[in-house]
Order: sequence, then C-alpha cells, then structure tokens
Amino acid sequence: MKEENSQLKKDALLNIEELDRLEPPSMDVGSLLKHFGPGLILMMTGIGTSHLVTAPTAGGRFAYALLWTIPFCYLFKYYGFEMAFRFTNATGKSMMDAYGTAPGKWPLWYTMVITLVQCAVGSAGRTIAAAAVMYYLFTVHMGLPLPLWSYGVAIAIFSCYLILYGNYAAVEKVTKICAGALVFSAIFAYVYAPAPMDKLQYFFIFDMPKGSWLIVAGFFGLLPTGIDVSLQASEWGKAKKKGLGYVRTVLEEKGRIAKFDAFKSNKKDLAFNMNILPAKTQEYCRRWFRIGTWDFAFGHWISAVVAAIYLLLAAVWIYPSEVKGTAVMGEIGKIFTESIGDWMMWVFILGAFAACFSTAFNYYDGWPRVVGACCRNIFKGTNALQGIDRDDLTPEKRKTWYSEYNIYRMTMMWSLVMSSAIIIGLPKPVYLVLVASALAYFIAPVIFFLNLWYCFTVIDKNDKHFYPSTFATWFGWISCIVFALMTGVMIAARVFNIKLFG
Repeated sequence: MKEENSQLKKDALLNIEELDRLEPPSMDVGSLLKHFGPGLILMMTGIGTSHLVTAPTAGGRFAYALLWTIPFCYLFKYYGFEMAFRFTNATGKSMMDAYGTAPGKWPLWYTMVITLVQCAVGSAGRTIAAAAVMYYLFTVHMGLPLPLWSYGVAIAIFSCYLILYGNYAAVEKVTKICAGALVFSAIFAYVYAPAPMDKLQYFFIFDMPKGSWLIVAGFFGLLPTGIDVSLQASEWGKAKKKGLGYVRTVLEEKGRIAKFDAFKSNKKDLAFNMNILPAKTQEYCRRWFRIGTWDFAFGHWISAVVAAIYLLLAAVWIYPSEVKGTAVMGEIGKIFTESIGDWMMWVFILGAFAACFSTAFNYYDGWPRVVGACCRNIFKGTNALQGIDRDDLTPEKRKTWYSEYNIYRMTMMWSLVMSSAIIIGLPKPVYLVLVASALAYFIAPVIFFLNLWYCFTVIDKNDKHFYPSTFATWFGWISCIVFALMTGVMIAARVFNIKLFG
C-alpha cells in the first residue's frame, strides 16, 4: 500500500514544469568551484581575525606550544558544522526551522539572546581587526592622523550599506579573490622560510603555558569560526535555493506536499521522502547534497592549513612578542617583511584587509539573518511575512515592521550602532577578538548538540545518501562531549580562576 501511494505521488510530480527543467549539476572540478557557496562564505568568515590576530598572537607569545590546538579544534568541531550543512541539504529546511520544533521553542529564544549579544561584541571584535589593517596602512605607515575607531566605524557603515543596497555577489567575488591572495602569501612565506621540522611535533604535544588561557579559549571559539556560525551557514544554504531546498519549496507552493508549519508541524514533518520524486529530480537533489558537503569540507581544511601556517610563521619570525596594541598588524606584518622583503608587506596588507573585511561583512549579514529566522519561527505575524531576498519581497513585507525582512534590517542597525559604540570606547584589537571568540566558545556545545540531535532524529535512517555514517555518528557525539568538557574547564579557569592545566 505504501509503495502504491508513493508511486501515485511520484506520478503527480512528473508534470511539474519547474522540476522537469532541473538538470543534475556537473561534478567536475571547475564546475564544483562555481557551485560552492555557503561553505566558502563560512571559510571566509573564519579566515580573518582568528587567523590574522589569534594565531600570530599564540605564536608570538608562546612559540610552538599551542600548535596542538589547531588540529584539535578542526577535528573536533568538524561535525558541529557539517551537520548543519547536512540537515539543510537533506531536508530543504534550515536548522532554525528545526529548533522551532523544540518544546516552548527554547533553542530559538536561547539563540536569539546570544546572537543579539554577538551582534554587538562579536561584530565589534571582527570590525576592529579589519580597522587595524587600515590603521596600520594609513596612519602608522602613511601618517594619516585618524584614530583606530574611525576606521572601524567606517567599515561598519560601509558593510551595512553594501548588504542593504549594494551588489553582494560582486563584493563576495572580489573578497574571494583577495582572500586567495592572503592564502597565497601565507603559503609562499612558509615555503620560503619554513619552521624547523622538529617543531612540528607540537601538533601532538599538549601544553598550556601560563597566561595562555584566553588565547586557547579564543582558538576553541574561533577556529575555524564559532559554531554559532553554522546557523548562519544553514540560512545561507537555504537562501541559495538549490537542491532539495528549491525542490521542496516548489512542491509546498504548488500544494503537492504538506507545507511545514512552524506552529503546528512537529519534528517528523521536517523529514522529506525522496522516493516521491522522479529519478532525475532525486539525482539533482543528491548531487547538490554532495556539493554542499564538499563545499564545507574544502573550506574547512584550507582554513586549518592557513591557521597553522600563521602560528608557525609567528613562532619563527616574531617570537617573543606580545602582539598587542593598535599597531598589531604592523607587528604581524614583520613575518613577511623579515622573511621575504618589504615588498611582501603590500601583498599581506591586501589579503589581510580582504580577509578581515569579509569576516566583518559576513557577520553583519549572518547574525541579523539568524535573528530574523528565530522570529519567523516564534511569531506568527513574522512567519506570515517571511523572506529576506529581494525577489521574495512584497509591498506588505517592506512596510510591516515585524516582517522578517524588517527585523533583519533592525537587527543590522542594532549591530551597527552597538559595535560602533564598543569600538569607540574600547579600541583594543587583540583583547576584543579574544573576548568575542571566548563568548562564541561558551555557546558552542549547545548548538553542537542541537545540530547533531536534529540530524540524527529527523533525517531518514534508511536514506544512505543523507543520513550520517557510523563513523560520523560516533565521532560526532564524542566531539560534542569533548567540547562540553572543555567548556567546563574554560569556565572554571576564566570565571572561578580554577586552572586545571598549566
């Protein structure tokens, strides 16, 4: 009987023009790079303050001692991010839609409160890092009499303007090219003057030097980036409108399947039965699922390589150094001028600014997007007027203050005003970055757990294409437990001054 019903549904879907036009995407290397999106944006969000400030700070202050934290962070945080990509590409819905099915929608309230704090403190930390690059270039190097905070406020205003009124695709393309320059400059500098081979043993030696706690917390919070950014990536994946996300939306709008209701549907309603789709459409969805997974993995491990290179370079060329103050970028820039030559500074500055700017820029879009997603799953009025993309907007969505679009814009303005106030009042780049990253670390285990939980309880276990493998299942839960334990250690050290290691 189930097979008959499935066949009837499949026959009913064969005549949908939008599905008939879909062609499975090409999987060759050139095409994959064109298809990549949310994973690369996530990578660029991470390759910024964590790599340009936190990693050189660790190398400059403690040489190779904290090298072990890089593989630790990237390995044990992998599935915290990957599950968000997996869920979106396997269900066509975002993690925020899943959070809304919990009793009392508590994960949404929790996420929204934390995100509003991050909109202020987190955005300030990322923006001041980008400002530090401009400060070094124009004030320290060229003598322009402008304070650090003026660059930060200018970057914040410019970012919000571009997001709301400019061409985001063009900005994304330019920053990807410039971030490529950063990756190239880092690899070039390392190949030119690599760290001694015997120092690579510190990848496997646990060490916690005195005074390193805040930096270690920074690594766990921001390498490759805060796990809360997985929620942004899930929303970006949904906004991409490819794969099952597009197919499910078409079917819901045409009434061929039940529409997910944020206030009546339960967790099971998030699942999608691929068997109702024609074979060609199934292949289309599965290929986009693989593209999404590879998109994330590619960016994740490139980010790891760059982080390790920056710590190693700092240990070789600027240790011992406190790496602090408003001219922090000049201190880090010595890595390139002393290893290669003065001309390399310009390559570093170009890539450094692009990377830091893209981080700040993405956060000014990502966190307001998460707050909007929380509200569309909490408030019925917002749910009835959901949608942020210009193509989805209607006159009513534009003029109604509680529409998702306007909540998104209001949150962006909150982020702009509060981060600017913090930047003006506390212009200390390294300190701000480390505090922001520590805050991200403290909320990571909750989001990590929820990402795992909804993947394992929503995605059909019989669907071998989408459901996590046995290794992903075991290592994912082990990673979550490890991070929960590390959270306790960090809280003991930072809040109660109880240092369990070192």
